[in-house]
Amino acid sequence: MDPNQPITENYANPKTCFFHVLFKAGALAFYILSALFLSNFVIIFVVTVLLAALDFWVVKNVSGRILVGLRWWNEINDLGESVWRFECLDQESLARMNKKDSWLFWWSLYLTAVAWIILGIFSLIRFQADDLLVIGVCLTLSIANIVGFTKCQKDAKKQIQAFATQTIASRFSSTLQSAFSVV
Repeated sequence: MDPNQPITENYANPKTCFFHVLFKAGALAFYILSALFLSNFVIIFVVTVLLAALDFWVVKNVSGRILVGLRWWNEINDLGESVWRFECLDQESLARMNKKDSWLFWWSLYLTAVAWIILGIFSLIRFQADDLLVIGVCLTLSIANIVGFTKCQKDAKKQIQAFATQTIASRFSSTLQSAFSVV
């Protein structure tokens, strides 16, 4: 082995990465292949949406936490308003997140939505309203995760900036206090 050769980083969570991609690929593959081999719309709809729902759940509740350290949910408050809630790991833990895991998470999240959009365009061109229903449900679940995790990531960055600002301000004030207490 050449000592000058850069060491490539492996996936820190290969099982989580596998399941993160499995249901996405499963839903897309079943939908595409079922058009070739099945003519029963109900089976196509149920299985494809079930796989997309499993993907939504795995991404939202498992792989989002493990691969990028983010979690989101939406709840209705007492006034009937929709409120987004976000959780993220602390700054040190986020800095230690595996880059390959994070890359796989974000790219597969966006590419799945793009694939559903392309399939939707093809269904529009072929005037297949039934297929648009399946694609619409799957695309909605995919976009919900994109929106949730994007908002969560932005909220995490704000929290990190606020923490850094607070830490710098407290250190500055303690330095000033110690400087004046000596005098």
